Amino acid sequence: MRAVYINSAACISVQDTLNENFFDTLKAANSVQVLKAIEPNYKEFIPPAMIRRMSKTVKMSSVASHFALKEAEIEKPDAIIVGTGMGCSQDSEKFLKNVIDNQEEFLTPTFFIQSTHNTVSGQIALGLQCHGYNFTYVNCSSSLEFSMLDAKLQILDGESENVLVGSTDEQTDRTMELYKLNHSIKKEENLPVDYLNSITEGVIWGEGSSFFVLGKEKTENSYAQLKDIQIINTLELDETQQFIEDFLAKNNLTNQDIDALILGFSGDSKTDVYYKNVIPVFENSSLLYYKHLSGEFNTASGFSTFMACQILKNQEIPEAMMINEVKKESIKNILLYNHLKGKDHSLVLLERA
Repeated sequence: MRAVYINSAACISVQDTLNENFFDTLKAANSVQVLKAIEPNYKEFIPPAMIRRMSKTVKMSSVASHFALKEAEIEKPDAIIVGTGMGCSQDSEKFLKNVIDNQEEFLTPTFFIQSTHNTVSGQIALGLQCHGYNFTYVNCSSSLEFSMLDAKLQILDGESENVLVGSTDEQTDRTMELYKLNHSIKKEENLPVDYLNSITEGVIWGEGSSFFVLGKEKTENSYAQLKDIQIINTLELDETQQFIEDFLAKNNLTNQDIDALILGFSGDSKTDVYYKNVIPVFENSSLLYYKHLSGEFNTASGFSTFMACQILKNQEIPEAMMINEVKKESIKNILLYNHLKGKDHSLVLLERA
């Protein structure tokens, strides 16, 4: 079977990830309920007249995709695939507010048109004049993983040579209020959060946009080889270790072959037990976590994938991500394990390019 490579990676997050030296500025945020992304100066990338009509997630994705394509030295990809959990929720809220305020009469269609989840991939395609395969996955926390799986199949089947794959989610004030009411977000009295030893439920919510170019050819800029992806909707706690061991066996690997394991500890005591359950199996691997840097959101795995790519390419693990003291001389295989609220468990295996 042919290999599929990640030839570029770009990310807008609550960290300064557009900066080349962002490893040195990584800072955990555990004392606020909601984290905001560090946004670039959009006027440098998007015409001012268009900026006014774009929601935050469209703007973040447009810039992140620009950086990803530029790094891969590709002007127009063969396909565009985007994963999102909430889509353009800001415009969705504006549309619904107009419905209420105008008593369902005299509505302009603009906010409705821009509120659909595939607005992001559509806007990117319009900007690039790309008329190829264009698809959006809305699968909660596994949206990016489904997007990458689709891109991998597109390349292996010979349908595409280079695919732009992205993940993106934004915050809205009303949604954050609702998340606080149903205790999805940590109560203020439970802050600051000890992500690895939390005894309270709820998370700190974040946002961001991550884009990658997947290709069939290895280049000088290649970060990693995308070896395999596996997704399962529900998983019992006592099945977690077997789920991972079976996945590794399918790829002719054991737990000893994993140099670094990236876990999605979110500070939610109810669901972080899944991650705690697999730690004993990987005591000889570098154990890492990341949501104290990105916040929790539907496509937070985009941030972890971006970080994994950086680790493989630079052969360096940021101290801010480390759970244990294990450091390997060289990092070849990285396994990423993520879920959201105990649902949509995903495994992604990356190998150094």
